[in-house]
Amino acid sequence: MWKRCYHWFNERFDLPKIQKPINDQLTKPLPGHISWFHTLGSMSFFLFISQVLTGILLLIYYHPTQKEAFESIKFITNEVYMGWLYRQIHAWGSNLMIIIVFLHMLRTFVTGSYKKPREITWILGVLLFVMTVIFGFTGYLLPWNQLAYWATTVGTEIAGAVPFFGEFLKTFLRGGTAVGGETLSRFFVIHVIILPWALFFIVIFHLFCVRYLGMSTMDKVGEEKKVKEGQGVPFFPHHVLKEGIVLFVLLGVLITLSVFSPFELGEKANPLQTPHAIKPEWYFLSMYQVLKHFPKSIGIFVLGLAPLFLLIWPFLDRTPQRHPSKRPVSMTIGILVVLSLVIFGVLGWVSETRIHVFGKTYDVDMYGKPHLVPAQTPPVQKDIAP
Repeated sequence: MWKRCYHWFNERFDLPKIQKPINDQLTKPLPGHISWFHTLGSMSFFLFISQVLTGILLLIYYHPTQKEAFESIKFITNEVYMGWLYRQIHAWGSNLMIIIVFLHMLRTFVTGSYKKPREITWILGVLLFVMTVIFGFTGYLLPWNQLAYWATTVGTEIAGAVPFFGEFLKTFLRGGTAVGGETLSRFFVIHVIILPWALFFIVIFHLFCVRYLGMSTMDKVGEEKKVKEGQGVPFFPHHVLKEGIVLFVLLGVLITLSVFSPFELGEKANPLQTPHAIKPEWYFLSMYQVLKHFPKSIGIFVLGLAPLFLLIWPFLDRTPQRHPSKRPVSMTIGILVVLSLVIFGVLGWVSETRIHVFGKTYDVDMYGKPHLVPAQTPPVQKDIAP
């Protein structure tokens, strides 16, 4: 049966001619320093596929209107067979995808893999990261609950602070002066139609660049030695097996988080009831916290330079070295950026909350500064004369 099928296709498509480039890619050896960190790209791609599949399942029942969005998510969670599971996998997948795409970029930065001739591969990776964040932001509103509504309100307010055309951008995103049904429709179209297709074509181009240019070695720029057959790590089956193990573990983590730490749907969006200390999603917390310390226009201008610097970084760092120990300036900048993201993110997370540390209670103000709450003095017991 297999031979007959092969013969039928071979008569029409000259299969040996098609198989040759595929076999060349499968047998292409990888540099010897390839490690488990080099599976982060495959993990990102796996999560993208997972998001598409679970997103299609959600679309069967989801209604993108102000009146029905919340109820349709409630129906998926409570009534549809296994609906709660693929909704949770979709929600956790979006968060994990942002983390893993960021770590993938970080690995590329540390190993100097963005240098010549892979500048375009890096630029495509930056675009993929930005689009992944926008994916998360637009999808966050779709359940139309209180948290999503007010987090989107805060997020679009940040966009409104962009110098010169911020007000236009905010109105364009919202479809009016406030977050409402028009905003939901716009975010739905961006999330379900525009971004998936744009991401798909960029991913294909990115993968083509990775396979065509090959994985970077740790040699200097211009002195990179081609890995010969019989050297390095075979792509198949060695690296493919490693990726298979990682993807299997990732699937387990995704399902475990979905089952044991589900995202609550909460209450339906109410534009007339503002929750206390509303904040944007976690991946915007560091930016949100930075904006508290500067005038919005200056803060947005500074933060807007970050993606621009990421895009042009391969053209700024012209040193030939790739090894991190021989790139002290680049590595220092990278460490400072990551530390600032973590510190401002944590400050944003604990700001405007009450925390308990070593038996003491602190009120954390909007800037993240803790203020000790005096312990309540117990009422004095008065002796009552017999």
